[in-house]
Amino acid sequence: MDFRKKLLVTPGKPFRLKDIDPSFDGGIRSAQEAAKHLDGYRQKLTDMQRLFYGDRNHALLIVLQGIDGAGKDGTCWHVISAMDPQGVKVQGFKQPTPEEKDHDFLWRVHPHAPGKGEVAVFNRSHYEDVLVERVHKMVPKSVWKARYDFINDWEKLLVEDNNTTILKFFLYISKEEQLARFEQRLDDPARQWKISSSDYEERNFWEDYISAFEDALTRCSKKHAPWYVIPANHKWFRNLAVSQIIADTMEDMKLKLPKPSVDLAEIRRLYHSAAKAEGEKARESKNKRGKASKKD
Repeated sequence: MDFRKKLLVTPGKPFRLKDIDPSFDGGIRSAQEAAKHLDGYRQKLTDMQRLFYGDRNHALLIVLQGIDGAGKDGTCWHVISAMDPQGVKVQGFKQPTPEEKDHDFLWRVHPHAPGKGEVAVFNRSHYEDVLVERVHKMVPKSVWKARYDFINDWEKLLVEDNNTTILKFFLYISKEEQLARFEQRLDDPARQWKISSSDYEERNFWEDYISAFEDALTRCSKKHAPWYVIPANHKWFRNLAVSQIIADTMEDMKLKLPKPSVDLAEIRRLYHSAAKAEGEKARESKNKRGKASKKD
């Protein structure tokens, strides 16, 4: 199944999350079955990202959004980790600092946009400013409503001025699944560090967040910067779908390694000359050791 087609938020059409089943599994019935496919896509990601880094004609921005517990960190761990860390950077966006609040809302985001040959992953992103600030009425409606156009213009700038490919993923879980994951955090000492008292406070705003996400997905899924809604009740399906979409998108870039910037014939001459000299030194050293051994 081509998840780029199946999970795309169609640009220009109203979108409602009630039409999506967060437990959708694409016909893959188990984590074991999914793992076979995931291994293949992870290897493809590894290969594509090496070409991407060498090609240096493209930039790639991956945006991860989702309600608390949806698996943004897990996606980084299971999918993004397949790439060489030399060419990937992950940036999280938490509550703005006082300095950031003194600037426009995109000021803190733009420095983290990827350069040519780079993959940048936003764990939360510039969309927080039409989600959290809207839900909690931190700014007037006139302010957050205008930000959709600013976001679209900024993303278009990245695409047209720096050949950036933008992939945006909304990791969608049910309210019941979120509570189950909160229970896992509570019972598992390895996950307790993730617990926040605000997790339960934010659940009171569930429907408000759903409405805010729906508007962001509808207003900001563009042909040049599409949104994908990833059913994420099954973590293994989430990882599989995201890895397939990224890997197939990179493959479509027709990446190529650059041609050597040096005269290979000259480099071969220098190599053979150096190898010959090293060989002669090694033989002389061996002969000296042999003579010394005979004397002993």
